[in-house]
Amino acid sequence: MKEWQKLALLVVAFAVFYVAPLDAPVVLHSISAGLGLLQEYARLHVLTCLVPAFFIAGTIAVYVKKDTILRLLGPSTRKLIAYPVASVSGGILAVCSCTILPLFTGIYKRGAGIGPAVAFLFTGPAINITAILLTGTVLGWDFAAGRLVAALVISVIAGLIMAALFRDHDSRRPKEQFAAGTGGDVNYANSTILLFFLLQLGVLVVFGLSIDATLKVALILMMIAGILSIVFFRFQKADSLEWLRETWTLTKMILPYLFVGVFIAGIIEVVIPGEVILRLVGENTILSNAFASLFGAFMYFATLTEVPIIQKLMGMGMSRGPALTLLLTGNTLSLPSMFVLFKVMGKKQASAYILSVIVLSMIAGWLFGEVL
Repeated sequence: MKEWQKLALLVVAFAVFYVAPLDAPVVLHSISAGLGLLQEYARLHVLTCLVPAFFIAGTIAVYVKKDTILRLLGPSTRKLIAYPVASVSGGILAVCSCTILPLFTGIYKRGAGIGPAVAFLFTGPAINITAILLTGTVLGWDFAAGRLVAALVISVIAGLIMAALFRDHDSRRPKEQFAAGTGGDVNYANSTILLFFLLQLGVLVVFGLSIDATLKVALILMMIAGILSIVFFRFQKADSLEWLRETWTLTKMILPYLFVGVFIAGIIEVVIPGEVILRLVGENTILSNAFASLFGAFMYFATLTEVPIIQKLMGMGMSRGPALTLLLTGNTLSLPSMFVLFKVMGKKQASAYILSVIVLSMIAGWLFGEVL
């Protein structure tokens, strides 16, 4: 059975077992909500977030030297080096739980250990500078500090848990996985590769900035011109074609699962009544934080939208502890991202990562609510 057929069956099964028992108008409204969220996601995030992220991931897979990844994030790298580098490196990216996936896949395929790769995967959406500043401005700087500290700690603990649970996993990957990407390292100056990477990263970052539209377009066009100049005048044609092939491979592997997950998340948001959510998270208890963690894990929050949503929920009675829990899981997990993680990491690894994030976020939110 082909991948698209499996995805189609998944959507049909979800509709039959979850939506079908409801009244016909509710079913139509739920499907409409799913299609609406999918349309919004495609319109707002595919071109401006995912496309640049896929090209960056292709660059990592083709041009970034494997020795560099292995030296900083490899399985044998000292934990005092690998985990701080991985946990902090995502902070410059204004990305959501879905946009980080191509970047995670790129470094993971290139040789990063599963522990450091997971730390990068978690903090990419959790501690980007824009999100922290917005959190502090809207929800308070104690919330921003709590989010930053909790995200850094959770990323390291989750990474260590994954490395301990799957200590034999990294040793088996070179034959199975590294061969799936490019062969050996390409022979270009590190400065050229770094400039090529930074220009693409700049496109991704500028797309997410709230600045004058004319200035934004000018900056993006200049960076694209620089990217194309390197492609045509510095890189060999064979390597440029490999870069495009790797980018397209990652796109085919990830994008269908994201679309299915976004559609289902849109249905769930309509089916679950809002008053039920508020009744369950009005106090800072282990149970309320557990519910907030699970709810955030399955919902999709676009980059920065989680802050005004949580502000509204807190205004309606949501407790501070569950609010931080929802900040942590809602921005780092989502049903779309789970589909992709099962595809990229494998069922056992993805399940362990998702469970670790849900539990650790629940504990962090409860502690935050008790202390502050």
